[in-house]
Amino acid sequence: MSSHQEYSFFGAVEQSFDKAAAFTNWDPGILEQIKQCNSVYRMHFPVKIGDKIEVIKAYRVQHSHHKTPCKGGIRFATSVNLDEVMALAALMTYKCAIVNVPFGGAKGGITIDPKKYTPYELEKITRRYTHELIKKNFIGPGTDVPAPDYGTGEREMAWILDTYMSQKPGEVDALACVTGKPVTQGGVRGRREATGLGVYFGIREVCNMAEVMKKLGLEPGVEGKTVVVQGLGNVGFHAAKYFREGGAKVIAIAEYEGAIMHPDGLNENDVFQHRKKTGSILNYPGATNITKSSEALELECDILIPAALENVINGDNAPRVKAKIIGEAANGPLTPEADEVFTQKGSLVVPDMYLNAGGVTVSYFEWLKNLSHVRYGRLEKRFTENQNKNIIKEIEGLTGKKVNDTQKSLIEHGPDEVDLVYSGLEETMITATREIMELWLNNPAIPDMRTAAYVVAINKVATSYAELGIFP
Repeated sequence: MSSHQEYSFFGAVEQSFDKAAAFTNWDPGILEQIKQCNSVYRMHFPVKIGDKIEVIKAYRVQHSHHKTPCKGGIRFATSVNLDEVMALAALMTYKCAIVNVPFGGAKGGITIDPKKYTPYELEKITRRYTHELIKKNFIGPGTDVPAPDYGTGEREMAWILDTYMSQKPGEVDALACVTGKPVTQGGVRGRREATGLGVYFGIREVCNMAEVMKKLGLEPGVEGKTVVVQGLGNVGFHAAKYFREGGAKVIAIAEYEGAIMHPDGLNENDVFQHRKKTGSILNYPGATNITKSSEALELECDILIPAALENVINGDNAPRVKAKIIGEAANGPLTPEADEVFTQKGSLVVPDMYLNAGGVTVSYFEWLKNLSHVRYGRLEKRFTENQNKNIIKEIEGLTGKKVNDTQKSLIEHGPDEVDLVYSGLEETMITATREIMELWLNNPAIPDMRTAAYVVAINKVATSYAELGIFP
């Protein structure tokens, strides 16, 4: 059996948990309860594909009920198995706790390659899966709220919503049974780019900490830093976009067919269009091809963003990674062995379990929007604009100077839904980064930022359990 097959993702999460639990004072019973997956649902169901019947294997895991509903994405991939879904559900619990989103962690998955099915067949599979979830009460605005993940998107969430609503007529909060929906179906503006933007906000906050940067031999700030992004999916694309707009240089982008490099920086949108046209990111005009995608991870750079799948940096290749900061945009891209290597090298790993929490944070905003039945900004936008207009008028009257049109429109602007969503996300990521960093820097015994993040998560979940009176 190869070492790749022996790697247990859930085992790695448990390992990180145990490492952090040693820095807390909670009763071993509480720690054991937090670690376990509370409810595991494994299902097989038949779907007619063409003129054959296919038996589809799928999962939904609810890791924790310390807060309800449970929350977590659904992925469509051939790699989906119970171990992976359990690990991702556990990470969701810790992720939500760290960023103060009041959900328990969950995750779902269907073991299929979505590229091999027509949209109609995918719709049949998704609807049948939703039906199975409804049957066992594994979906609902107050019980378990799925979202998109690898291999799924707004389209699949709309199918889930429609299936749920047809089964639950007249349920007033039905829209809140799933997030990541199209805006026309109760989705929230800003959800699509949320994870990538959250990654940027988190890393930017770390880069603004002068003492942390000094230890790494870097200047404070994102500007001028070189970045390598692995994965040009939704998360990688938006992370690259915000880093570029923030003044960093994205010198390489890797995808499974290979990678491209340009010392002056790449524009993620041009690369995306090139890939759409040619089917590959390789041979991008002006860039150098790197035929082995994994070699891009070892390029000389300040910040490395693995934004694809888990287990891409392990004990073997970690010693060759030259980046000073590794920002885990994907779930579980580093193994525990890789963590050890980076701790010894003095590289900073900014951990997935909070860094990619932008998706669930904005999903939380979408859920709140669905429960309140009103769009963000609808009530206050004009009020704010009118107030700001009056302020400008007063200032002009008092000073006798006119405010120019550009400044005027900037100052007058009342918040749209997307402004409020970005603002809420920025606040969430900055607060979480500072909380983790403070704990880490004040406890020299804690070896790395991931362990500090787990300590923060364990303390919050354990406190919830203690306050619920579940444990004496």
